Amino acid sequence: MTMMTRPGRPRSADLIILGAEVALLAVAAAVGALLNHQGVRLHADAAPLYASWQPHVGPGTPLALLVAAVVVWRGTRWGADAPWPRLLLVGYLASVLWTLSLALVDGWSAGLTERLTVQAEYLHEVPRVTDVGIMLSGFADRILDFQPDSWSTHTAGHPPGALLFFVGLERIGLGGGTAAGLACVLLGATISVSVPVALRALGVDDAARAVWPFLVLFPGAVWVGASADGIFAAVVAAGLALLVAGGRPGAAVGGLLLGVALYLSYGFVLVGVLALAVVLLRARDRLGVLLVAATAVAAVVAVFTVAGFWWLDGYHLVARRYYQGWAAERPYGYWVWANLAALLLSAGPVVGPALRRAVAAVAIRPPHPPRAIALRQRIATAGPTVWLPIAAAAAVLAADLSGLSKAEVERIWLPFAVWLLVATAHLPSGHRRWWLAAQAATALAVNHLLWTVS
Repeated sequence: MTMMTRPGRPRSADLIILGAEVALLAVAAAVGALLNHQGVRLHADAAPLYASWQPHVGPGTPLALLVAAVVVWRGTRWGADAPWPRLLLVGYLASVLWTLSLALVDGWSAGLTERLTVQAEYLHEVPRVTDVGIMLSGFADRILDFQPDSWSTHTAGHPPGALLFFVGLERIGLGGGTAAGLACVLLGATISVSVPVALRALGVDDAARAVWPFLVLFPGAVWVGASADGIFAAVVAAGLALLVAGGRPGAAVGGLLLGVALYLSYGFVLVGVLALAVVLLRARDRLGVLLVAATAVAAVVAVFTVAGFWWLDGYHLVARRYYQGWAAERPYGYWVWANLAALLLSAGPVVGPALRRAVAAVAIRPPHPPRAIALRQRIATAGPTVWLPIAAAAAVLAADLSGLSKAEVERIWLPFAVWLLVATAHLPSGHRRWWLAAQAATALAVNHLLWTVS
């Protein structure tokens, strides 16, 4: 009897991976507490998360518990049986309720309205933007710290597209913290639509339905509502979905969105790994779609460049600004592995076992020769539920090793975390409800035991 058919072996392996995840979280928290006690400047009171310990409940608690209970109870069945348009609509509405209820655990003001109005956030800079053209042409000059009119932390740490979004909201009469927070929730929840749409367009309808409830109860919703990174994740997910869901016209719009994403975060150059994977997984017209999307991305780059902002200048200045602040003090030797613990709390404990099963779909040796030929065949036919999570994991690993992501990755890596969850399609149907419960429990525990900040 082979490894693939031995009774109980896959489940035992899942439990071993889960135990390793728990151990990683425990060690990261213990070492973080010790380092904080010794005065090492982690700048994260509840390391590995950028948060502080503060057990509490709030007005969002009952709703969060209700949404979690309903999706855990019925989610897998709805995912399998519901008509597709209705499934997407229900998923979006449930994601909105889940994200909003988690935010309201901290209360309406602290959890939503005031979350984006602190000095480090984009809204602090919105009143100072009186002319968009002047802002863009002089944006790079204000990135470095310790000079007159330098940008606040988040604005300086990102390309100007992030600030432009909130300036745009203000220009259409939706200024202020409440509108900005709700925008993060409403746009961030579209992830539960974009990822399944992408999977279905890639020909894996059953996988799209299996992954659906895990996207609804995404633990990272703790940081989607309300932080700009929730919007960033939504833009990336929609862009990737359009690369495969709408032919060449969809690829053009998707390319525009991915081009915009480059001006939301410098780290989204790594989204190129996911974009290439999505295009290569298409059944046909790969080259045409790739050329259309690349042209659209180039058009966005051209617009920002003509307006006076050159992306590479901004990137080099941000690298210098990064080490003018906390990054110079946060120890790489801790965060390079503790970041992964933070990602586990954002993506949820299911991510390890799901990834193991996805990789096993390619890596486990067949019982009979020729094994080399069989391996090549499995690599060629593995499909989206293997290669998209692997591409997301590769992007995360590159970001982690770069040293430009030290702490706060539970929100920074949201655009990659949602694609890691595609691997949940490999979970046995009988196990999914338990894993959904673990995902929901993770989000509820984080939001009720800690005071998270964006």
